[in-house]
Amino acid sequence: PAGWAWVRLDHVCDVSGGIQKQGKRRPVKNKFPFLRVANVGRGSLALGDVHQVELFEGELDRFRLQVGDLLVVEGNGSPDQIGRAAMWRGAIKDAVHQNHLIKVRPTSAIDPQFLELLWNSPNISAQLMRVAQSSSGLYTLSTSKLNRVEFALPPLAEQQRIVEALEEQLSRLDAAAASAAQALRRVGRLKTASLASELVGVSQRARLKDVLASPLINGRSVKTMEGGFPVLRLTAIKEGITDLGEFKAGAWSAEDARPFVVTKGDFLIARGNGSLKLVGKGGLVGEVRSPVAFPDTMIRVRPDVGAVLPQYLSLVWGSPEVRKQIESRARTTAGIYKVNQRMLEAIEFPLPSIERQQEIVDRQESNESALKVARTACRNALRRGDSLKRALLRKAFEGGVVPQDSFDTSAADLLVRVVAERAAQPKAKRTRRTTAKKAAVPRAATPADPAPQPTP
Repeated sequence: PAGWAWVRLDHVCDVSGGIQKQGKRRPVKNKFPFLRVANVGRGSLALGDVHQVELFEGELDRFRLQVGDLLVVEGNGSPDQIGRAAMWRGAIKDAVHQNHLIKVRPTSAIDPQFLELLWNSPNISAQLMRVAQSSSGLYTLSTSKLNRVEFALPPLAEQQRIVEALEEQLSRLDAAAASAAQALRRVGRLKTASLASELVGVSQRARLKDVLASPLINGRSVKTMEGGFPVLRLTAIKEGITDLGEFKAGAWSAEDARPFVVTKGDFLIARGNGSLKLVGKGGLVGEVRSPVAFPDTMIRVRPDVGAVLPQYLSLVWGSPEVRKQIESRARTTAGIYKVNQRMLEAIEFPLPSIERQQEIVDRQESNESALKVARTACRNALRRGDSLKRALLRKAFEGGVVPQDSFDTSAADLLVRVVAERAAQPKAKRTRRTTAKKAAVPRAATPADPAPQPTP
């Protein structure tokens, strides 16, 4: 649109890393609030559990968060969570952030609320997913990759009009989504209550390691290779079942894969996830029509069917009692929660007789057919709401939600001002971490401009 300009992030923001938590950072004398990946959601901050960190001379001035700063998550095990971000609104005094969060500080050319909405839109998410690298299942970004993100920048006054219009529409969509999510939680609580009622009076308990037909084993990490032996993806584990259709072709032979091929009745557990609620989730393997192996991101449980029915294990593994044990044992590294064999072997659960287990399984499967209908309706509503939200954001950042005003100061003029402001600032001392480089003023956008294609 007229008055807009294509820009890179480093044209209008200063991008920098955070503080690595080391032994010397144990809070003792000069301790300050320390935001982590777990505190940052998509457009929101969870500040109920904020850690502390020790700072040294001069570091507070360097790392202190300012109102309007955008905190971007550097890495995640889930591609759709890459680069999720939230604006800092000054809720805690003198807060700093860890190195797995990237700080984006807007200049006078971009409204902080506009930046937050833009960053969490499909326009930016698609770019981030293209440039994020995957290492051992962890997708990562960097300050240099963020600096190269491109987008169309409207005049400042139009940015503020877009924010106002979006907040009104998004509040309605959020209210509808909250209602659908609440209904979905009720369905989940019905299932939980039904299973809990079945287990009332069951006094016998067992640890997972007591009901194994063979020891737990981790899968194997294999690269993708066309025509190779199939290996499951982590996304194959879904609500107590394993979807054997979720696989890739791996760079290994059938003989190499043989120790990791799944069979009916196996129970696969997710070793790690960026969400604490998903780590340790399990999925039962049903009929195996075509051989497929499991990857290093899963742990295989092969239950002793004389002690525990695989279907019963799948049911009880998703119970609040078991989830509480898993989440309390999980450990986090670089924003990824993980469990290991030793942790899982110690998980305890109620273990009635085989006959009673079968009765419980039969009743729960009968209930599940009705619950599935309600669950599907709720999820369809959530998907429709998400699609509407994404469409609204996409339209807004292409200039289609509010009218342009020829009296607004153009984005190109704002960028000239930013260059002058940066030139007038005292030269910063050199540090090991590079910050945003000074960039030339970009050209003005025209209706014929193609969509930006970030450099990988």
